Amino acid sequence: MSSLIAIIYPSEDKAEEVRQRLIGLQKEYLLTLGDAVIATKTDAGKVKLNQLMNLTAAGAASGSFWGLLVGVLFLNPLIGVAVGAASGAIGGALSDVGINDDFMKELARGLQPGNAALFVLVKEMTEDKVLKDISPFGGTILKTSLDESKEQLLRDALQKASAARDAVRAGDD
Repeated sequence: MSSLIAIIYPSEDKAEEVRQRLIGLQKEYLLTLGDAVIATKTDAGKVKLNQLMNLTAAGAASGSFWGLLVGVLFLNPLIGVAVGAASGAIGGALSDVGINDDFMKELARGLQPGNAALFVLVKEMTEDKVLKDISPFGGTILKTSLDESKEQLLRDALQKASAARDAVRAGDD
């Protein structure tokens, strides 16, 4: 069963840094991601989603390939590419895999401008190793579908990093 985790960070750059670290952990087989999206809120109040994959572009690319192949078979490859790209782009734009966009936008409306929320859909995870690796980044839990004990472990790990960072800042003053 997949788990949803949404963590607020002070900037989009920090959220992207954590997302890249999670992708690295996936390459090390410590977790399996279903989706990882960064949501930000502009000064005007508009919510922007930074998807991990652009489904429209991916659909257009695969549609172009299949359109070319069909076009070659029917002796008109240019029309095949155009039709394939258009249908692939439409299919990619209409498909929504992973976390529901409307759900993320609704939660992100409560963000302060400049902050970012990292929404992660985790299929599998080696919890102790992943928590140890991402806890130095800190962050504040926005929402999870984890059970209470696992959610508390995550909160504690993130709060420790935030407290350590605050102590270092206080020492600099």
